[in-house]
Amino acid sequence: TANAPIFGINAEGRVNEWNRKMAAITGFSKDDVFGKDLVDEYISDEFRESVRQVLDDALHGQQTDNYQLPLFTKDGDRVEVLLNATTRVDAAGTIVGVVGVGQDITAINDSQAELSRVANDLRLLIDTANAPIIGTDANGRVNEWNNKAADLTGYSKVEVEGRYLVRDFITDDFKKPVNVLLRKALRGQQTDNFEFPFVTKSGERVEILLNATTRRDTTGKVFGVVGVGQDITELKRGQAELTRVANDLQLLIETANAPIFGINAEGRVNEWNRKMAAITGFSKDDVFGKDLVDEYISDEFRESVRTVLDDA
Repeated sequence: TANAPIFGINAEGRVNEWNRKMAAITGFSKDDVFGKDLVDEYISDEFRESVRQVLDDALHGQQTDNYQLPLFTKDGDRVEVLLNATTRVDAAGTIVGVVGVGQDITAINDSQAELSRVANDLRLLIDTANAPIIGTDANGRVNEWNNKAADLTGYSKVEVEGRYLVRDFITDDFKKPVNVLLRKALRGQQTDNFEFPFVTKSGERVEILLNATTRRDTTGKVFGVVGVGQDITELKRGQAELTRVANDLQLLIETANAPIFGINAEGRVNEWNRKMAAITGFSKDDVFGKDLVDEYISDEFRESVRTVLDDA
């Protein structure tokens, strides 16, 4: 009636003990198995040799603890039993067989296999993600570096692992704010959309937009930081070019040898270059935000000028 699977074999390896729990987990009754060779009948080919060795050792007085014994059920399924194999002796001390007491760990092994599969899937996702993923431990040393991070920076995972992220790879002007970000994440405060520059192996500068997340173990204890980023180098270059063009246009307007003015949708002045100031005597500060037509057009021309501006 024990709630643990228990079986016994004689000196020839034939079953002579098979309790209810063994019958329950395998589907074979005691009558089904009694007198049959345990290894030949109920162990799969790839495990027969190792199981036979464990049982032979026990028949020679050498006991084995915590051996994972794979058994086939009556339905053809496989169950895993964590086994302690003990020598069985008669009253005279002669070895007459082996008794095995175990625990059914099939569900545990299945759970571990599923966890392993999930972990492998996550590892593959991290490694092949089309975004740079970087992780550090609690001391700021790199412990995660995916393929995209390697492609982007020119450093392989082997080259960066164990090195200080901030000290070795962040430009001096951003060392302090990145350190602050990492310390905040280690305290459980996540940071979104943080921009910082990264120095590549070839000495170039790439711009990263980063989300920094606290990394915890299964007990909830913080053990590091993981950052998922985006390479925004080209975007920043595009923004810089747009700014340069806008500045050039502004300079062109200001220094043009022709009067240039602008109004907003309400007809109020929002552009007034130097030439306009020169010919009217009104500076940009004088006119900015005022209604062009009401303030600076004579009565007889207001209607026609307003129509022209409305049409535009």
